[in-house]
Amino acid sequence: MPDDERPDPGPAAAPPTGRARLRAALLRASRGQLVVAVLVGLLGFAAVTQVRLANSDDDYAGLREAELVQALNGLQAAAARAERDIAELEATRQRLSSSSDARGAAIEQAQRELDTLSVLAGTAAATGPGIRVTVEDPQGELNLNDLLDGVEELRNAGVEAMEINDRVRVIAQTSFETDPAGVRVDGVALEPPYVIDAIGDPATLAGALGFQGGFTDDVELSGARVTVEELDEVEVSVIRSAAAPRYADPVPGQ
Repeated sequence: MPDDERPDPGPAAAPPTGRARLRAALLRASRGQLVVAVLVGLLGFAAVTQVRLANSDDDYAGLREAELVQALNGLQAAAARAERDIAELEATRQRLSSSSDARGAAIEQAQRELDTLSVLAGTAAATGPGIRVTVEDPQGELNLNDLLDGVEELRNAGVEAMEINDRVRVIAQTSFETDPAGVRVDGVALEPPYVIDAIGDPATLAGALGFQGGFTDDVELSGARVTVEELDEVEVSVIRSAAAPRYADPVPGQ
């Protein structure tokens, strides 16, 4: 084509400005620029965290040594309480985790209560530490009230089981009467010497009979003689038949 017939190319395009090049670079971020941006963000997060930790440390920086020790003790006590609570809750959970375990625990508790009531009611034999009281009355001068006072002193001292002459179990309803041969306890005639086996704390029971002006002094004033032995094991073997109450009824739901 002849030169005079070629199309006019028009004016030459102007080169891009610096602002245009910056805008284009921001709109089309390279991989290296993205990595730099992420690193800058992580650096800022680390700086903020460090400032917060420094401010937290400042809360204790001004405390005296005694105050720091007190704060530490408080934290340790709180931790101990939390551990104790956790242990109790875990134990409770284990007990209640199985209905059979819960039922077995209830039966075991009921059996313990039954054993205790049987000893107190005299319907079961018992053994344990206690004392043996021997009252010798060769002249038959012993006052019945003196013997009864001795039994009451033992009750007040916490005796748990008691019998006289291996023949009568003494409980709350036991009766004492005079008898030509000696005394009558729950209708059973007993002759001296009277031997009382009592289960309980030996020192406490012996002290209840030996204080000045008490059972021992009163018996000896009557002309009788008292011997008290503290024993590691006393056996109370006499048992009574359970008697149903004639007038009292249990309260429902109790």
